[in-house]
Amino acid sequence: MFPIRDHNPSASTPYAVYAIVLANVAVFAWQWIFASAEPAASRFYYDWALFPAAVTDGGEYRGLLTSMFVHAGLLHISGNMLFLWIFGDNLEDQMGHLGFVAFYLASGVLAGLAQVAADPHSMVPTVGASGAIAGVMGGYLLMFPRARVDILVIFIIFFKIFTIPAIVMLGVWLAFQIVGGIGSAGDGGVAYWAHVGGFSVGLILTLPLWLRRGGREFWRLTAGKPPHGEAVYTPSIIPLVRRRK
Repeated sequence: MFPIRDHNPSASTPYAVYAIVLANVAVFAWQWIFASAEPAASRFYYDWALFPAAVTDGGEYRGLLTSMFVHAGLLHISGNMLFLWIFGDNLEDQMGHLGFVAFYLASGVLAGLAQVAADPHSMVPTVGASGAIAGVMGGYLLMFPRARVDILVIFIIFFKIFTIPAIVMLGVWLAFQIVGGIGSAGDGGVAYWAHVGGFSVGLILTLPLWLRRGGREFWRLTAGKPPHGEAVYTPSIIPLVRRRK
């Protein structure tokens, strides 16, 4: 299940999202070109990744910030940037450019601390923007729970696009992270608790904004949907499945 777009256009140009995507791509390109072979690769991860044990035992906090700009491969960065592209512009629209950057970085750092708390003595390097992007998703859920999101469902040779409310898509995603975190027992390849922590932090950090917009009144006026007109897309070559009323 992959989100491919939402029906929630932003009213302003998301320059901060553009800058964050560019920064991630630039670091990945540098890593791909100059640090892909040993021993440069090991040194690269040593300098940039988050090592929970280094935070817990050595007080080394640098990786909490730098790790969110490092990715383990092309699919890793592509998936993260897709989620940021879909959900980030609307929060930036509400928070402003600098406010969104501060929110994004804070979500990423606190998501990293959640992973450290879950596995404090791990020497496995943790990398990726997914903790910060999980924060974006948590904020999006609070502000636009009923915004429509198109998801691509792939099952063997079955391809369908479904349009569902954000609260369903993001709720299912969060449930997968919680179940994955409980089942991984610290030996998995995914930082599930960074995702859960980032999502929770993003929701909490967005709460003051939601209250300034009127809280429940904001939901009542917008029905949890975008405060402006929804996007209209041309028909896709992949069939769209509509829910029966």
